[in-house]
Amino acid sequence: MVINNLSFDIEIAAEGKLIVDIRDFSLERGRVTFLLGESGIGKSLISRALYGLLDPAELTVTVNSRPYPEYTAGESVREIQRQGFFVFQEPSSHLNPLMTLGDQLREGTLARATDRSEVLHALWEGADERDLGSILDVYPKPYRPSGGEKQRILLAMALEKIDMRPPSEDRSPEGLFVFDEPSGSLDNHYRNLFLDLLFDRFRKRPFTALVITHDYSMISRVTRTNWDVMDRVDFRELARRRGKLVMNDFEPRTYTGWVEGLRRSTESGLDDPDRKPVLVVEPFLEVFGRRLVVTRDVEGQQPARLTVPRGAMVYLKAPSGTGKTTLVKRVMGLIPGGTFEAKLKDIRLTGTTPRTFWHERIWGRSMTMVFQHADEALNLHSTMRETLLGLPVREPLTTERMTRLAGELFDGDEVGDLLGKKVRMLSGGQKQRLNLLRALALLTDVLILDEPLNGLDFESSTRVIDMLHRKMHAGMGLLVISHNEEIFDALAGVDGTYYLHAGQ
Repeated sequence: MVINNLSFDIEIAAEGKLIVDIRDFSLERGRVTFLLGESGIGKSLISRALYGLLDPAELTVTVNSRPYPEYTAGESVREIQRQGFFVFQEPSSHLNPLMTLGDQLREGTLARATDRSEVLHALWEGADERDLGSILDVYPKPYRPSGGEKQRILLAMALEKIDMRPPSEDRSPEGLFVFDEPSGSLDNHYRNLFLDLLFDRFRKRPFTALVITHDYSMISRVTRTNWDVMDRVDFRELARRRGKLVMNDFEPRTYTGWVEGLRRSTESGLDDPDRKPVLVVEPFLEVFGRRLVVTRDVEGQQPARLTVPRGAMVYLKAPSGTGKTTLVKRVMGLIPGGTFEAKLKDIRLTGTTPRTFWHERIWGRSMTMVFQHADEALNLHSTMRETLLGLPVREPLTTERMTRLAGELFDGDEVGDLLGKKVRMLSGGQKQRLNLLRALALLTDVLILDEPLNGLDFESSTRVIDMLHRKMHAGMGLLVISHNEEIFDALAGVDGTYYLHAGQ
């Protein structure tokens, strides 16, 4: 059976409160749709609802005005599941800890796959049979295999299912393949590898796919390397308008043109080579017995002091898992001990600098940090107002000043309602904006940002970048680590880019 109707009206409520309300969520058969938008806005819930994966005991769901049990019992949902595949945002929620990865690759309908080695070798490029065996024999646990390896296992399952589609005389695309944040645990290299494998298959025989992501840099990769099939690729953005969700077309040039503008602005602004350094970190560090080296070249042959000039941005790059977050937490004094030496203006910091000194002289006064995960950085039981009132700002935050500050990253008509909300009730993107706002409100000499655009939509990202520009013009030095390479390559430029290496 071919699915003809991929248009959905979806309502989802929790404990009587409507959390998702969207009309005409449409996907065209035989096309790849990239669904962009802020983290926590409802992209995953919608995709799970239409795929029949939500629990009616926990949520009240209607799809096309039908109660959820009636909808999920329909032949169309069974066909979507039978012919398609759903790659979950968090791989651990899909993988069975009581089965090896190899057994799970042969489970259920995947048992009919004739040759899975091609997909595995492609996703583990350069790995021999022994290397692959060491992965496939593993039982999934929280810390083994890595998040990136789990992600690639799920992607391998989906690609196998695509390869298994039976021949069809009319070549009609059946089923639905959903990839929910498929690159969340991957660096750009493996993300691009996955996209290449996906579109190689799409060229041979189109299928229907929904790729959910807040990684807008995917747009550049897809449009640049798949120009021959762009007439069958859609970019949409999920947004909230007056309490309801709407799915709008997103023009790729909106993003790519913005990045080009950032690059031109950075190049034209590189006219002050004599900016004084506000932070200098010696190139050799040792944290938890692990040696880290900062260099100016990607090959790691030129160790160099990590130097953050006043009023400029420095971008620290490395593959996932190298230790970027470890390094910046060491620079912030959040990880004790080890070989470490830095100079913050005229203050010398070492591995033996007492914690009391960091507390009294550094944190929130000379240097502050935006943490990668907002849930871990914020008090979820405080309100947004209480979070901002707790900042060590030089002048008290009146309601007027607080509203003006929040208005830099939030829409003015929503600020009043949000200030009184508990942090735990905010969406993922709203938490991240509050996480950023809290640090940007402090007038420190150095601001460290760990994945500052994590979970943000395009509009919020542009607001954040504008705010960072204003902070640099005011003299603040910025040290950034981020997987959004395209954006921060453009912002930092070659002269502002450093690389981190682990080992010797």
